[in-house]
Order: sequence, then structure tokens, then C-alpha cells
Amino acid sequence: MATTTMLYSNPALPAALVKPAFSSPFSSHSSSSPRFRMSGAALPPLPDNRVVLGCGGVTLDFLAAVASYPEPDDKIRSTSAKVQGGGNAGNALTCAARLGLKPRLISKVAADSQGKGILEELEADGVDSSFLVVSEEGNSPFTYIIVDDETKTRTCIHTPGYPPMTPDELTKTKLLEALDEARLVYFDVRLHETALVVAQEAAHRGIPILIDAEKKREGLDDLLSFSSYVVCSAKFPQAWTGGSSVPSALVSMLLKLPNVKFVIVTLGEDGCIMLERSNESSLSEEVDVDELLVTLKHKKDGSATLPTCVSSSEVKLQAKGIGTVSGRMLLGTAEKIPPSALVDTTGAGDSFIGAVLYALCANMPPEKMLPFAAQVAGIGCRSLGARTGLPWRTDPRLTSFLL
Repeated sequence: MATTTMLYSNPALPAALVKPAFSSPFSSHSSSSPRFRMSGAALPPLPDNRVVLGCGGVTLDFLAAVASYPEPDDKIRSTSAKVQGGGNAGNALTCAARLGLKPRLISKVAADSQGKGILEELEADGVDSSFLVVSEEGNSPFTYIIVDDETKTRTCIHTPGYPPMTPDELTKTKLLEALDEARLVYFDVRLHETALVVAQEAAHRGIPILIDAEKKREGLDDLLSFSSYVVCSAKFPQAWTGGSSVPSALVSMLLKLPNVKFVIVTLGEDGCIMLERSNESSLSEEVDVDELLVTLKHKKDGSATLPTCVSSSEVKLQAKGIGTVSGRMLLGTAEKIPPSALVDTTGAGDSFIGAVLYALCANMPPEKMLPFAAQVAGIGCRSLGARTGLPWRTDPRLTSFLL
């Protein structure tokens, strides 16, 4: 017999749930509150070139927090609820905009109420949505997200937009306009056929490309061949390379992708690992990458609550049975968020990428970039939804990471 799980919201719904994305999508406990905003006079100047172009997914997120995930055929109530824009590219570029960049987004929505809300929210945050295609028929993408307060996890049920975007919907004129003066191009590997057209033109113009390698997707390998930087999820390196460990898989990625300058794997509360390629050809010391990771873990400050970073020197990074690449390993830690303050990890990886985009534009060294990106992601985890808690550049919680 089929079973049905019913999810009820509490009677006092937030305004953002009643009017999806058309009114302010931020709740009163968000870091968007004026009490978190301050003068940027003491901060370093913004990057000279702040234009970044993203191509990928946008969606409308219907979020419901629950005390614990329901069993089949359960009827439960939410503890809080929210409706706001989402999608990897939409979230990452919203984060980049709040940090001071000038993001442009290539994507597609329908001319429905959800699509209108998605566009209005992006524009309100400073993301240039003029390159989005709006279909007169079909539906905009949307996602149901159940946030489990007990396990601090979230479950996503996504419905793609229809009709899907095709490369011919992005005219050559629009493509060149979108790429004009772009410092970086970023792909979340959705809309892969259109993304490949953008990547080819960006590579022709010598514009660096960052790929969000969340998981194996159609078109990913083609896009990776154009990449300058790769940020991937915890499971991706081994899934893509077959490596026996994360460090050895990262070495394999650098060997398979000779144009990539660095690859980062995000590990949630365990921080991140980065391998940065070196152009130094005279390195003689060879170090096993798995042993090197153990050494760096012993060097990190386990008592620190804010994100930190430790780095190896430049060496020959050796992975058994795979090969050797010249470079260094960096181990970044995550913020230690008290359980009572941790609300929702939805979009944490997207905000990490948004901060990496800023750091690249600002020419931050990796030792500074990794803690900065982790801090931005950590701040966002204190509110329900991927965007509610995203900080502005002037947020005092970022000041020490920007100076």
C-alpha cells in the first residue's frame, strides 16, 4: 500500500512564505539586519575588476524546518518555514554580490510568479539578471527542502524548469556582452550545453574559469577541460578519479587537468583541503600526500573556534599508484558553530564558492582565502535558507578576514 507523509506549517507563517520572494525574503534574525552592518571605511578597497559571470541553476526554494525527519505516512508540523530564491549559481552569485562583486548570471526561468520572484530577488541583491532567458510557457525550477533540526541535515526534492535552456537561446551578442570585462567565469554544471558555449568563448578570451564539481553530471568532463580552478564536494574527487583517498584523488585531478591551478574539496564541519599547483620545476623533496595530510592535521590549532589554515611547503606531492605533481597542500578548518546556533546548511557550499570568487578577484593568497570562505559559509548556516544569513562585506564578523 502506498504511504503519504503530510507536512503542516505552524499557523503563524512568516511573511516570506505568504508572498514568495516578492516581499523582503530576509527574516529578522538574518545577518541582513542593520545591526550586522557597519561602515566599510576601515576595510581594504574593493577589487579593481569585480565583474564575474556565472552560468547555471536558479530555483525557488520552499523550506520547512522540522524537529526530526518524518517517518513514512507521518503527519508533522514545521518549526519554521521560508520561501526564497535558490539554486547553486543563484546562491553563489548572491553571496558574491553581497561581498562587493558585480555578478552577471546566465540561466532560465519561466514567466510565472516563481520566475518573477526569482528575478526580483536576484536584482535586489545586486545580481545582473538581464542575461536570463524568460520563457513565456512552462514552469520555473523549484525545490522543496526539509531541514532536520535534530540531525542538522537537509533533504532536497527538486523539480527542473521546463522547457530547458538550449544554447541557441543565448545569442552571440548577449554572450559577448555577458563576458565583457569579466574577471572570472563560474559554472555549476547545470545547463551544460549552454555552459560549454560560454566556456569555449571565455577560454578563447583568456578568462579564468571556476567549476563547481558537486557530483558527476552530463557535460562536466567537457567543462573541466577548460577550468582554471575547481571546488568540489567531499565525495567527488574519489568518485571522479577512483583514488583510494581524498588527497590521492586530488593529485589525480591535477594530473588529469593540467590547466587547473588549484583544486579544493569542501568537507563540511571538517573544513577543506586544497592542492595548489606549483610552477617550480626544481623541487626535489617528494612527500606522500596521505602522510602530508596527517602532518597538517597535527599542526592545526584544534582550540580555535574561527576558521584557520595551515600549509605545507612546495614539494613533489606523490600519490601511490597515481603519480607526482609539484605543489603544496593547505588544510582549512571550519568555524566551530555551537549546536544551538547551527540552523541550516543549505547552500553552504555555494556561499563558500561565492567567497572564493571574491577572494580570487581580490588576489587573496590561499592562506587567507580558505578561512575567509569558511567564515562566510559558517555565517550563512545560522539562518534558515541558503541566502537569509549571507553576510555583506561590511559585516563585522568578516572584518578580520579581509584586513
